[in-house]
Amino acid sequence: MHLKNILSIAFLFISYQQLMGQNAAREHGVTFGLMKTGKSNSITDVNGVKVGHFTKIIGDHIRTGVTAILPHDGNLFQEKVPAAVFVGNGFGKLAGSTQIEELGNMESPIVLTNTLAVASGIQGIIAYTLNQAGNEAVQSVNAVVGETNDGYLNDIRGQHISKEEVLEAIINASTEPVKEGNVGAGTGTVCFGFKGGIGSSSRELPDKFGGFTVGVLVQSNFGGVLQIDGVPIGKLLEQYSFRDQLESADGSCMIVVATDAPVSERNLKRMAQRAMMGLAKTGGIASNGSGDYVIAFSTNESNRIPHSNSPLSLEEKKVLRNDDMSPLFLAVIEATEEAIINSLFAANDMSGKNGRTIRSLPKKEVLEILKNHNRIH
Repeated sequence: MHLKNILSIAFLFISYQQLMGQNAAREHGVTFGLMKTGKSNSITDVNGVKVGHFTKIIGDHIRTGVTAILPHDGNLFQEKVPAAVFVGNGFGKLAGSTQIEELGNMESPIVLTNTLAVASGIQGIIAYTLNQAGNEAVQSVNAVVGETNDGYLNDIRGQHISKEEVLEAIINASTEPVKEGNVGAGTGTVCFGFKGGIGSSSRELPDKFGGFTVGVLVQSNFGGVLQIDGVPIGKLLEQYSFRDQLESADGSCMIVVATDAPVSERNLKRMAQRAMMGLAKTGGIASNGSGDYVIAFSTNESNRIPHSNSPLSLEEKKVLRNDDMSPLFLAVIEATEEAIINSLFAANDMSGKNGRTIRSLPKKEVLEILKNHNRIH
């Protein structure tokens, strides 16, 4: 089927609210932590970061998509960014992670999709990179692709994501506020037994701590006992993992952390580790069958790594000291927690494969519980 026809069909099945509406927790008076959010409370508040989605909803069985995150709008292969990966639980696939670990930098967009579309993600990134001006001599690129398994609602065995659709997400990426919920790589995901999806949040550090911005994007598809601002929502709603033998905590969460702070790859890894603390605050447990990965990168222009074939070159960088990292750690924890909750608040009911239906978070009931616990401001 032609890509244009696929896009037209997909659009017919996606409501206006799903495509354009933001229904973040803060819109209902729920707040998280102490720090101020960025302008749009989105990972795109970090200067230069772009996000694009391709959402594929066809018939009663295809519920999947692609989300692409670009650290800057230049040539990533020629101007790499410092990066790090942290593995919370490794039951998953994160293509390109070993080169990031080895070299401390990233040279491609980050693509998130479903488990059996990782190969398409790699192909899309390769096509994007090889076709960029200045890359005519490139013969290798480290494509970074993460995944969660959307097979409960999506016909994942059908492998419905193509290289062209991955390219669509990359090319359409923008600095606009991130669309959340049932979009892109979050189209068919399930979180805490409710409809999961894409979520995002950001924090701005006070000027005395550098005034830097931290942004987080998540693809939520995991289990545990849901908590919101410390309130045991899952327990009070009697929906949580291990409640009976039919419910599982298995699943995955992809977390992307961006900052404009001049942070080395070593301290980016320390920031990535703190993202798992944010996941834990929502009640996630990184179960045995969960693939929980964090990718962190810095967009700071002074610390980009030029691609060079010269025989000898020395790098001069100015990076934050260890003693200055703690505010960034707190920002990551707060933004990760809020991004996950936003993925739930923004999601809508979804029916899919085999007639299955996953309900979205019952916001009216949840907000009443939060009011009773003095969490609504």
